[in-house]
Amino acid sequence: MTYVIAALLGVVQGLTEFLPVSSTAHLLVAARLLGYDDPGSAFTVMIQLGSILAIVWLYRARLVAVVRGLPSDRDARHFALMLLVAVVPALVAGAFLADYVQVVLYESVRVIAGALIAGGVMMLLVERFRPAPIIRDADKTPIARAFGVGVCQVLSLVPGVSRSGATMVGGMLMRLDRPAAAEFSFFLAIPTMVAAFAYELVQVRAHLGTERAAEIAIGFVMAFIASAVVVKPFLSFVRRSGFSPFAWYRIAFGAGLLAMVRGS
Repeated sequence: MTYVIAALLGVVQGLTEFLPVSSTAHLLVAARLLGYDDPGSAFTVMIQLGSILAIVWLYRARLVAVVRGLPSDRDARHFALMLLVAVVPALVAGAFLADYVQVVLYESVRVIAGALIAGGVMMLLVERFRPAPIIRDADKTPIARAFGVGVCQVLSLVPGVSRSGATMVGGMLMRLDRPAAAEFSFFLAIPTMVAAFAYELVQVRAHLGTERAAEIAIGFVMAFIASAVVVKPFLSFVRRSGFSPFAWYRIAFGAGLLAMVRGS
């Protein structure tokens, strides 16, 4: 039964990591509903690597082209610099705030619920009043606008905000169109999540052991598959319908969490 739960949690992680709905909140609720105990959050940390590798796999041709082109290709160097500049704000903020976020904010369901609702409201406002998009190719995002998206990503340190949600909204505010904002978020996820994974792995290493290897492996594989499956349909959906459905879902989910806390 533990392996089945690990698989289900892996699917939850994979489906929600790159959608603007907060994978943290969904994993928290799913683990509680399924009665899964995750000492030190070791399982949660390790299965995130599955989502990271999924996005690397989906964009492998573009990433390989960038790496090969760094010595001579101006576009490749722009792509690398764009992501480097965008990831710096979160790395700096995380270095100072990580302990507070992990010890205090992650323990508060009210904080997570409030962040879900506030993020949903912000998403609706940006969808309604955002500036007209002028950038339709995420690869061509100007450095200054990439930095602006990176500043918005800092908000995702608050659990429930959603890293994807913060960067996609930030992308729209920086005048990327919806699909470009989503793709920029996917690219930025790679260095951001790798850095977060490396930091968290050091914190949870004492809780890793051979007795949990099988359930971690199952969760990892399911997170990889679910992430790989959801990204392209999500992009197609965003082109047709925008982010408003996700905003309303966040608000409803956050309200449900608050009701759950009050009723407990």
